[in-house]
Amino acid sequence: MSTSTLLPTRLEFRKLGERIGAEIRGLDLSADLSDETVAEIRAALNEHKALVFRDANIRTDEEQVRFASRFGPLTTAHPTVAAVDGAANVLPVDSEDGSANTWHTDVTFVVNPPQATTLRSITLPAYGGETLIASSAGAYQDLPAELRAFADTLWAVHTNDYDYAVPKNLEHDGAEERRKVFTREIYQSVHPVVRVHPLTGERGLFIGGFAQRLRIVGLSNTESKDIIRLLQAYVTRPENVVRVNWEPNQVVLFDNRITKHYAPANYGDQARKLNRVTIAGDIPASIDGTRSQSLQGDSSAYSVTVEV
Repeated sequence: MSTSTLLPTRLEFRKLGERIGAEIRGLDLSADLSDETVAEIRAALNEHKALVFRDANIRTDEEQVRFASRFGPLTTAHPTVAAVDGAANVLPVDSEDGSANTWHTDVTFVVNPPQATTLRSITLPAYGGETLIASSAGAYQDLPAELRAFADTLWAVHTNDYDYAVPKNLEHDGAEERRKVFTREIYQSVHPVVRVHPLTGERGLFIGGFAQRLRIVGLSNTESKDIIRLLQAYVTRPENVVRVNWEPNQVVLFDNRITKHYAPANYGDQARKLNRVTIAGDIPASIDGTRSQSLQGDSSAYSVTVEV
């Protein structure tokens, strides 16, 4: 037997786009993954930013929690929204509670947002219900040099006191009550508009829904909205976006440090349910190493801070 046959088989991820996204089929994520396999998945995540695991064989919340925990300590489900019963780390992403159809990065209103997010398909509509994920690194690369230099200097306030879901005229029943739950404790954190990824050194635009309520530090609300709108247009350019079509028994893992995502409400009144587990993150840093600061709210019960 040749020595080459004894070498471990490397995972083969198929690219879904040049700048973001890759998929693999048939990798059993419920198994006791080796450290080498986990390291390969992490390397693929660093490269592709969003990974789609089809036929993942994760059937329970416990298996999803086990898989996510291989990449670091977990957050609780959410700072203000209730977890799945009996599963403190699992957040239901349920169409009955409305649609998050605005570009955002998860929980950036705390000083230590999650480093990565896992989503697992539970109930899927017959059509629609995709998840769009965008590379904020690709967006930063696309900026003209003058605009990039300007963005490097900016800081933005993020808060959960913001209706990031759907316009009021399109809300589901009970939206006002859900909004009260979402904002039952107010958080505000100031983050760099350009964040440096601690593992890859890439720069990405760290903006999105939670940065829209207040403003960029030192600028008026009107100026802030115009600048955020301009920068966000680079994030959502089609070449920076992968459209993930959901299948039964599927898991998606994306890098929350350098992506944004959006769930189009394109499935009518059909049911759509995913379960989310997020992995605790570090405190973001700007290009000169200055770190984010909390302005309001204590997130220590939600998540530990990971040192990288």
